[in-house]
Amino acid sequence: MPAALRIPNQQRFILDGVSWGRYTRLLRLFEDRHLRLTYDRGVLEIMTLSHQHENSGQFLGRLAVTLTEEFDLPIKEGGSTTFRRRKTEKGLEPDNCYWIASEPAVRGKDEIDLRRDPPPDLAIEIDITRSSLNRMGIYASLHVPEVWRYDGLVLTFLRLLGGKYTEVETSGIFPTIKPADLLRFLEM
Repeated sequence: MPAALRIPNQQRFILDGVSWGRYTRLLRLFEDRHLRLTYDRGVLEIMTLSHQHENSGQFLGRLAVTLTEEFDLPIKEGGSTTFRRRKTEKGLEPDNCYWIASEPAVRGKDEIDLRRDPPPDLAIEIDITRSSLNRMGIYASLHVPEVWRYDGLVLTFLRLLGGKYTEVETSGIFPTIKPADLLRFLEM
């Protein structure tokens, strides 16, 4: 019988005392890997992603793109681009991200630099495996205005207000859309 490869549903490593320079070197080393690296002031979490995680993120992303088409809004997709700020020593990769209101500011750009370019207007955060780090605090430090967070059961819309995320009833980008409107599609 041939050997079979089994990929665990969840695997996470937490490393303390990781310098900013080492974090950026690891990003380059793992850039083509199926890993999520989250960094917060010297603590690095390296996590593999499950099929459920990836499937939910891609599906919710397709719904966001469809909504921009329905609302006739411009969009630039950023996928799971790594965003980081050396000044705050924080960085992460969203499951998906999009520039919608800010799309003209990044139109045609191949490289996004948060020192001069706006952050994405919307990030999708699939939190089925529960990160050990405060990812919402990292998004706040990056100034991402809206995050859709799905934990496998509940979808919440979070808006950045006064430097902190607050759960809201409707999207700031798509004002008539509520989490329940999208959750029914995720449950199918």
